[in-house]
Amino acid sequence: MSVSVEKLEKSMAKLTIEVAAENFNKAIDKVYNKQKNKIQIPGFRKGKAPRHMIERMYGKEVFFEDAANEVINEEYPKAVEECGEDVVSNPDIDVTQLEAGKPFIFTATVALKPEVKLGKYKGVEVEKMDLDVTDEADDGDIYLRRNRSSRIFEVTDRKVEKNDIVTLDFEGFVDGVAFEGGKGTDYPLTIGSGSFIPGFEDQLIGFEIGKEGEVNVTFPEEYHSEDLAGKDATFKCTVKAIKARELPELNDEFASDVSEFETVAEYKEDVKKKLAERKENEAKAQREDAAVKAVIEDSEMELPEKMVETQQRQIVNDFAQRLQYQGMDMKQYMQYTGNTVEQLLEQVKPQAIERIQSRLVLEAVAAAEKLEATDEEVEEELKKMADTYKMELDKVKELMGDRELKSMKEDLAVQKAAKFLVDNAKEVGAKKTAKKTTKKAAEKADDAAEEKPKRTRKTAAKKADETAEEKPKRTRKKKEDAE
Repeated sequence: MSVSVEKLEKSMAKLTIEVAAENFNKAIDKVYNKQKNKIQIPGFRKGKAPRHMIERMYGKEVFFEDAANEVINEEYPKAVEECGEDVVSNPDIDVTQLEAGKPFIFTATVALKPEVKLGKYKGVEVEKMDLDVTDEADDGDIYLRRNRSSRIFEVTDRKVEKNDIVTLDFEGFVDGVAFEGGKGTDYPLTIGSGSFIPGFEDQLIGFEIGKEGEVNVTFPEEYHSEDLAGKDATFKCTVKAIKARELPELNDEFASDVSEFETVAEYKEDVKKKLAERKENEAKAQREDAAVKAVIEDSEMELPEKMVETQQRQIVNDFAQRLQYQGMDMKQYMQYTGNTVEQLLEQVKPQAIERIQSRLVLEAVAAAEKLEATDEEVEEELKKMADTYKMELDKVKELMGDRELKSMKEDLAVQKAAKFLVDNAKEVGAKKTAKKTTKKAAEKADDAAEEKPKRTRKTAAKKADETAEEKPKRTRKKKEDAE
């Protein structure tokens, strides 16, 4: 195999990869051996027809398409490594020569890691964070624990009240016409959770079991369905069951049940200590984000569109995996939200750009300050991996290839760069690190159906670089299988 690189505009490049005719012929043999059992030739038992007979009947090119894909999938990653370029996107593959007895030639158009011109990165200004833990936040955090330990029981002798969990049938109408996706049966809803359109849940307060009533709401102007955005709607609702939640009393017995402490006083003190640690971690993350954003604003870089697209797909793929863990697939999510994959990709584009920019400037700072991972730090990281996966340290080292080890060192250097920015930043002003965990906020947090994904530095240009070495997609139309 040989590879040549042609640099294009906007950090793009075209790799031309040439594979010897002999190697391409071996790929044809491999495909033939995979497919021969599916091919029936008159005069031969199924799977016993020699390759030249199949080619005579169906044409010499019968195995070319699959052989080309075999070669591309095998040789492209090698070409990326051999050319020495930092490829940060999936390739656009184009076959330029596919003939019997001649070298197989294809091109891969890819994005390369763009150059970053750092501006000011020492002494950037970040807002000072308020790290005080209030009694209100303390009480809210304890309420969360009480809420999770609560007893839920059915109610039959009263109307719906706030915080009740109701089983609801509903159907929505706009201008007297039922709309798609506006109907639900046996839907569990916590009154006051904010799960439905503003005003919907409040109007259910006072409903009686088994009696139909109406709820009138207006869809928000920014509602995901353009057909419903800003429109008035009437929902016919029937509460089929009511359940109430009884919180355990906050006493020493409760404290000993949910913690290692024997008294409420000790338990509260521990909660306050953990809240302080959490706020410190939140403040650290926010200072880091603020510092990185300040460096981005004062730096210059031109992101290749293909690099951004690759990151967008990575974010959506990660989201799809989280949905699977929650028992939902992307198709169900799309039906529920009315979105398309294309719309979702567009929605995550700002996040993709921010991730890439963050990673690139941190890598640039690491390079400028000569921040590198030491052997001791790498060893410590490997020990953490061994503990996480319950493996022997030597086994982890054995499984780590050069590429994985290089990636780990890069991540450690980036972490050092982030710490460097924070350590050298100037704190100005003051603001709260997060909203107070009040009882109302705690209720909403506990009822939330999905956890907002956290941002990680690791899933930036590095993930785009990892994705670039995945098997490239086929770009040629596959021939019909020989039968």
